[in-house]
Amino acid sequence: MVSVRNTRQDVVEAAGRLFAEKGYHGTSMRDLGRELGLLGSSLYAHVESKQDLLVHVVEEGARLFQASAAAALATVGAPGGQLRQLIAGHIGVVLDHRDVVRTYLNEARMLDAEHRSRVVEARDDYEQAFRQVIAAGVSDGSFRSDVDPKLHSILILSILNAIERWYRPEGRVGRDRLVDEVGDYALAALER
Repeated sequence: MVSVRNTRQDVVEAAGRLFAEKGYHGTSMRDLGRELGLLGSSLYAHVESKQDLLVHVVEEGARLFQASAAAALATVGAPGGQLRQLIAGHIGVVLDHRDVVRTYLNEARMLDAEHRSRVVEARDDYEQAFRQVIAAGVSDGSFRSDVDPKLHSILILSILNAIERWYRPEGRVGRDRLVDEVGDYALAALER
């Protein structure tokens, strides 16, 4: 019989899968142990608690979104192009890290107050990237002067966050088309 040695990263990834599938409260340490072929008590060699696992998964989601925003903001060009880059980056994170994203979006509310506060701050910083680009488009005249950057950021992010619930890679809409369609939709609402 081959012995499998699980790393802390293996435990965190398995927790992300189970939290995404069953929710935080629906996942027990025993479930996680079964997933990894470990006794529940053996998991504590890798992590302090189930809450510790949730913190790691949710903070990874925040980190992925922040990295995609930083890359988009680093691109040179008009606000419309930067907004398309923000949208493409968000969709990339959602499609490439579904379990982490689902846990980040749906289970972050289960964090203790201290960790939830940090995640809310990271989420607000991420949303600020969208606001900044939209405000720049209003300022330079490429977007309508009556556009409210905060409202439109929330609207665009609501569309982007919903993708994890309905998008199927094997479906009729490919990734590139999805990026183009969402980008076109968002810009149509903003441009003159």
